Amino acid sequence: MALNWKLVIDSANAPALADFWAAALEYEVEDPGALIEQLLAAGHLGEEAVAEHRGRKIFRGYAAVRHPEDPFDPISGIGRGRRLLFQDVPEGKTGKNRLHLDVHSESGDLDTLVTRLEALGATRIREVNKGPAGHWWTMQDPEGNEFCVA
Repeated sequence: MALNWKLVIDSANAPALADFWAAALEYEVEDPGALIEQLLAAGHLGEEAVAEHRGRKIFRGYAAVRHPEDPFDPISGIGRGRRLLFQDVPEGKTGKNRLHLDVHSESGDLDTLVTRLEALGATRIREVNKGPAGHWWTMQDPEGNEFCVA
């Protein structure tokens, strides 16, 4: 039986990084507000564990994005498919990623996609030409995490 998974990414500002990746991938930022309200009302969660971001209650130090066509739990807002979870950690990024995302343009218009990602806060690092293997850009998200755009 295949397993479900999510990719967890350490961050300095989980909500901001989730906003970037939601816009970059055209995903949806998960809204755990209803679950948080239930947990607060039942006394299972303290106010110190909650923050507000863009008018929504979120779990402090966490944010996630999900594919808009994948199923999700309507109470918790948690996706049950393609999902990225961002969690704040105290230490900063110190080296090259050992794992990264590859973002592909459906239209095949690499320049338009790279320009759109830059407008969202990404940075071009280097252009790669690999002959028959193709052409792509290595970029960084707003926190310096590398990803490829092909």
